[in-house]
Amino acid sequence: MREPDHDCPAAQGPCRRTVLASAGALGALGTVALAGCGTSAGAAVNSAGDAATSALKAAISKVAIPVGGGKIFPDQKFVVTQPTEGSFKAFSAVCTHQGCIVSDVSGGAINCGCHGSAFDIATGAVKQGPATQPLPEKTVVVSGNGITVT
Repeated sequence: MREPDHDCPAAQGPCRRTVLASAGALGALGTVALAGCGTSAGAAVNSAGDAATSALKAAISKVAIPVGGGKIFPDQKFVVTQPTEGSFKAFSAVCTHQGCIVSDVSGGAINCGCHGSAFDIATGAVKQGPATQPLPEKTVVVSGNGITVT
């Protein structure tokens, strides 16, 4: 049986057509909203973030890293050191004790201000606890006056 083409009386509540049309519209809206949570959208955000990180990594100047010291890049979560002239090392800047970002490089150590852990600038090994694991090493490529960390 075909539904009449006129509006339903307000006293009877919304028409079946109105309810079904609204449900369809909400379903489509939900699909669009959920699409933002999918892996493709996440991958696009990660790719953009990775590209920005790569650009910054390539911009590291050898001059910015002092001999016998280092520089922390907290946004990229790594630290670059120069234990001896011309020898560059890089490590994760995330302390292996409780995940704080290390706070400074001094006295031949990468220091975490949260609980006092210290790591060797040449090897990432624990010099002072409470951390028991070394900082994971990153790959450093030196070319010309620049440094790239991966």
